[in-house]
Amino acid sequence: MLPVITSLLDTDLYKFTMWQAMLHRHPSTQAEYRFVCRNVPAYPLAELAREVGEQLDALCQLRFAPEELAYLRGLRFMKSDFIDFLRIFQFQRAFIEVRTEGDTLHIVARGPQVHVMGFEIFVLAIVNALYFRRFDAEAALAEGRQRLQAKIAAVKAFGAEPAGTNPFEFFDFGVRRRYSGAWQREVVSAFQRELPQWFKGTSNVMLARELGLVPIGTMAHEYLQTYQAHEVRLKHFQRAALEDWVQEYRGDLGIALTDVVGMDAFLADFDLYFAKLFDGLRHDSGDPVAWGEKALAHYAKLRIDAHTKRLVFSDGLDMPTAFALYRHFADRTQLGFGIGTHLTNDVGLTPINIVMKLTAANGQPVAKLSDSPGKTLCDDETFLAYLRQVFHITPEVRG
Repeated sequence: MLPVITSLLDTDLYKFTMWQAMLHRHPSTQAEYRFVCRNVPAYPLAELAREVGEQLDALCQLRFAPEELAYLRGLRFMKSDFIDFLRIFQFQRAFIEVRTEGDTLHIVARGPQVHVMGFEIFVLAIVNALYFRRFDAEAALAEGRQRLQAKIAAVKAFGAEPAGTNPFEFFDFGVRRRYSGAWQREVVSAFQRELPQWFKGTSNVMLARELGLVPIGTMAHEYLQTYQAHEVRLKHFQRAALEDWVQEYRGDLGIALTDVVGMDAFLADFDLYFAKLFDGLRHDSGDPVAWGEKALAHYAKLRIDAHTKRLVFSDGLDMPTAFALYRHFADRTQLGFGIGTHLTNDVGLTPINIVMKLTAANGQPVAKLSDSPGKTLCDDETFLAYLRQVFHITPEVRG
């Protein structure tokens, strides 16, 4: 067996930042994460079940190497006790189950959140790698390299246009849906070499360490969703999550995610206190221009200079979309573009739209009501109805 994952750093930075916050704030939380494929694959994913199980067996043998821990310790927002926790950490195979139901592949991680939350990115990378191994690798890589050179040329051509007030900067956010780990490395290395003026980092901690890049990331939906099951009123879960983040990081990692219950409900909680303490906001669903306009209007209402803040776009971006958003907003605020599948899985094959989302915490359902249809992963209609009622969201808006 050729292992897909050979380092526990081969994941997104925000898994570590959320992990540390949960270890410090809510170490006893129990959680459940479920794998789902949102589109129709070329062949049933259930055929991969045995290989996925073998890869998880191998993953659960890995430990953090001393040099990896030293790298994490060098990130100023990582605390020494969290590094000590990672020193003894090992994934437990008993906490993750792989089974099939007809053509459907089921993967469920269930247990203490600080022991199961890290599975997500590794599971997605494993399923992707196994899935694409069945296709013609030579043809895919040839096509991928041609498209990669086209992207590099497009960025250089875009860079020749008159610059806005704020610079164009993009990052690699492509771990979870990459064609393969080796291909992600090739893509990131090419951008680092050819486009250093515009390419500013990667979410992949292993690649950031090995290539000398800036690791990028703060929080994901699971962090805020977990607070739906903590001992705060449901209406106040976003405020509680943001407040704990502020206390944990004291000014670092200041980009807040806005779409757990939609942008309007987020902004209702994002008052002057949070708007001053956070450096900016991240978009991950809904119309990006409408979202950005709402964000800028909110800062204006609070009399905050938007040029001191940053809007990060990360919802299914490709280069042309990033260029268009830059042209629209560059003279009004700082910007960043986190691009995933379009960078690391654009090889002429149809990507599989896979996720592994938090579905329950402390025995209670949790959910996301995003600004895009099709992104909710919750089977409890009673809880969804209650969540919509609390935040005054109509069913049609539900993601």
